[in-house]
Amino acid sequence: MSQDNPSTDASAHEHSAPVSPEEAMAAAAANEADALTALTQEVATLKAQNTDLAEQFLRAKAEAENTRRRAEEEISKSRKFAVESFAESLLPVADSLEAGLAITEATREQLREGSEATLKQLKSALERHRVLEINPPSSTKFDPHQHQAISMVAAEQEANTVVSVLQKGYSIADRVLRPALVTVTAPK
Repeated sequence: MSQDNPSTDASAHEHSAPVSPEEAMAAAAANEADALTALTQEVATLKAQNTDLAEQFLRAKAEAENTRRRAEEEISKSRKFAVESFAESLLPVADSLEAGLAITEATREQLREGSEATLKQLKSALERHRVLEINPPSSTKFDPHQHQAISMVAAEQEANTVVSVLQKGYSIADRVLRPALVTVTAPK
């Protein structure tokens, strides 16, 4: 059969020509050199990426620290200026009290009017800073979060309700500064 197609046998011999050991070693060395060059380039690329990522991380870390520091400064300033604003709103009240005390010959009516005006100033200053009175009307259900029962009395109204307020309470932004001191009805 090899006589049917003699060119096929010749081409097979041309492709499988024997390679000398020196040529094989040279080819292997060239392949290793190419692989080493490729790996060296890949290592260099990875090192550059690593350096870039490390720099990005350090920048992000520094930015986060700066943001945290700025936030702390803003909180500190807010606290400082909130107290400053509150104190500033009380200055007219202090001025009114001093002016009232400077009057040596005031009538009872003048003293009362001055006291009422000063109290109005004080309440206005407190309200501007969201300090609100807790002054429950009679028959209000006792609320232990806003009221402190001082005593219990027998009364005609529903049990455990406010009969009278002995001292007003105050809250600021839904937080009780001082509960209202109240008398409540005793259980029947």
